[in-house]
Formats: sequence, C-alpha cells, structure tokens
Amino acid sequence: MPDFVDEAVLHIKAGDGGHGCASVHREKFKPLGGPDGANGGDGGDVILEVDPGTVTLLEYQRRPHRKASNGRPGQGGHRSGAAGEDLVLAVPDGTVVTTADGEPIADLVGNGTRLVIARGGKGGLGNAALASPKRKAPGFALKGEPGEQLDVRLEIKTIADVGLVGFPSAGKSSLIAALSAARPKIADYPFTTLIPNLGVVEAEATHFVVADVPGLIPGASEGKGLGLAFLRHVERCSTLVHVLDCATYEPGRDPITDLDVLEDELATYAEQTEIDLSDRPRIAVLNKVDVPEARELADLVAPMLRERGMRVLSVSAASREGLRELAFAMGEQVAAARAARPTPEPTRVVLHPRELGETPFHVVALGDNTFRIRGDKPERWVRQTDFSNDEAVGFLADRLNRLGVETELAKAGATEGAEVHIGSDDDAVVFDWDNTIDADEAPLGPRGSDSRLG
Repeated sequence: MPDFVDEAVLHIKAGDGGHGCASVHREKFKPLGGPDGANGGDGGDVILEVDPGTVTLLEYQRRPHRKASNGRPGQGGHRSGAAGEDLVLAVPDGTVVTTADGEPIADLVGNGTRLVIARGGKGGLGNAALASPKRKAPGFALKGEPGEQLDVRLEIKTIADVGLVGFPSAGKSSLIAALSAARPKIADYPFTTLIPNLGVVEAEATHFVVADVPGLIPGASEGKGLGLAFLRHVERCSTLVHVLDCATYEPGRDPITDLDVLEDELATYAEQTEIDLSDRPRIAVLNKVDVPEARELADLVAPMLRERGMRVLSVSAASREGLRELAFAMGEQVAAARAARPTPEPTRVVLHPRELGETPFHVVALGDNTFRIRGDKPERWVRQTDFSNDEAVGFLADRLNRLGVETELAKAGATEGAEVHIGSDDDAVVFDWDNTIDADEAPLGPRGSDSRLG
C-alpha cells in the first residue's frame, strides 16, 4: 500500500451520554433523606484538527471506524458521571470534508483549524435534578442521549500558490529541489513522484509555496496513469507552470505537443469538476537547456509559445541557468493574484429567534386518526425516557402537554385513541393518545409509577 493517501472515508460515532441515576439518600434515623441521584456525563465529541505534521490520510484508510468515549453514568450521593474524552483526529492542511453523498461540510485550511464533526450526546439528568415541589422524590432518571453518527469523506487538496505540471520525468522535482529546500525523490523513470512535493521559494519580499504535481499523461483526466489522483492538487494554485522537457527522446514528443496535451487534460478535468482553471496565469518553462540539442529546440519553440501569449523561460535545474528569473516570474504572478483577492469580510453570526407563538414542533396527519410529531424537543425527550418506568413515561407526558402537543393534536383533528408517532420513520415511538387528564392536575402516584398508566 502506498504511504501517501489523499482520500479516505471515515465512519464516525460520537460518545453517548451517561444515564442519570435514580437514588434516595439513606441514613440511619433519616428515612426520608431525599433524592441524591446525580447526572450522567456528556459523551465525547469527534474533532478534526489540522496538524502540520500530518501529510497523508493513510491511517484513516487503514482504520476508518472511529468512536469517541461515552459519558459515565451518574451515581447516588450526588456523584456526577465523568464526561467522555473528545476524540481529536489530525488531518493535513487543505483537507476538504464532505458527506458520503458529496455535500460540502468544511474546508480545513490553516494549522490548528478545528471542526467538531460529531457532537457527543448529553448526559441524562438524575432524580435530584428532576425533583420539584410537586414531585419531591422522583423514582426515575433520564437516559443519556446517543452521540451523533455519520460517514464523512476526507480529501486533500494541496495548499500551494504555484503548481508545476508536466509529463513524467520532465524535471519538476529537480526544479523544486533547485528552487527550495525541499528534497524530493528524483530518478530517471516515469512516475518517480508519487506524492505532491511542496517547497517554499523566496523572490525578494514574496514568499510562496510551489507544488510539484505528479506527472500527467494523455488520458490522465479519465483515470490513466497518476493524473486523476493528483489533478485535484492544482485547484488551489493561483499560477500554473508548464514544465516542458526539451531533452526527451520519446517518439511523438516535443514541447508544443506536450503543452497541448497538458492543456487538454486540465480543460477536461475542469469540465468534470466544474472548477474553472482557464483564468490561472500560465508560465511555460523550457527545461534541460544544459543539453545542447535541448537548447536548440528551446530557441526554436520559444517564439511559438510567446505567440500564444505565454511567458516563456529557458531553464536548467542541473546548471541552475534561468532559475532566478523563474523564481521572480512566479513571484510576480503570485503577488498579483494575492493583491487581486477580495478582502474577506468578518464572520458574522446571525441569530434567528423563534417567532412569538411559534411551536418548536409540528404535527403531520398520516390519515386514519394517525399523526406524526417532529421536532427537536419531543424527539430528544423520547430518547431520554426510560419506558420501563411508568413514572418516567408520565413525566414525558407532562412535558409534551406543557409544550403544547396535546393542543396541536386536537387542532389537527385527533380523537380518542389516536395513534401518535414521535420521531422519524426508522425509530419512531408510538403512543395511543388519551386527552382526558390535564397535566397540571394529574395525580402523582408513588415513586416509579404513575396513576394515569394504571
């Protein structure tokens, strides 16, 4: 398996909240010590964080299932459960996060950037927190909520100002090594570069990052060679440098033909991804002019490239000829691109308060005296309820009534014995509706029971 992996699918599960505790203080000569069950701890979050020491997603391809720890349950004696530990997953700079269906979630750029990708479930309340003047000694506690669970796709898009594109063995890695302190693997055979190499180049006051994109071949945008796997790394580059090999002996190869192939592959990739690359400035680099025949060929094709409106430079990584001019030419393009970027507006958080009288849920009539209730509060309260405890179910009924569920069901046309679903189709809880007792007047039974359910 290669060491560099720039795509991975993660199956993420945040920690579940710990259950609350139902306990009564017991002490000699104090038979009515009162409830002392504590709350459960919150589940741990799953967090993606940009780490400068991480350059590949190989670890997530090997172990795609990741789970944060659960919160601990509460205990008697007012001992709250411990919160679950957050799971922090290190990702490379420039990682794009999308859903399994391709919907964008976040673009993680900049060391230390964090994203809470899955939130842990809230811990359940213990019976001490549920006590009230009416219900002085609750015989139940609330269950912890499950943590969020989802599948996400991670994809690296290299952060670089300049992208060097060209055929295999065109000399891109040699140029990176000559222009910067980067030391990529260099050899005279196709596909030596298996990962995008990055190097920092200085041109007086302008500092910029250059990426050596692995070699392209005809059909790269259709998946041939390594092109399809690495073309995405040119998307963020403000300037593209075509490295044209003037010393190749392969039949049918020359700088003009190579340039046409490269442009065709970039155009095809742009059509597939709907990312416009046509407005990126181009620089044509005629490489390996230290070879006499290559210099003659460079002198011959340079005017043809200039007629196309391209800036042309003849260079040699071996003799370092033309490297200073190349660095300054790239620096000028990068500086111009940075100056043309619009000033980012400050992030504003807009709060949309619920309108007066708006209910935090909605009732949908399913027909045949059957209704579905959807809303964050009702669905969360159902998840927190221990249905093996009658008193807990009665407490849920009180909460739903105070929220206005009974009133809205009556407005929707529900009659005695209506079938009420709370939640989605997959995990709905079904009740038989009986709107005969007002919640405020409901007689409370002994702990652990409720007279309305007898």
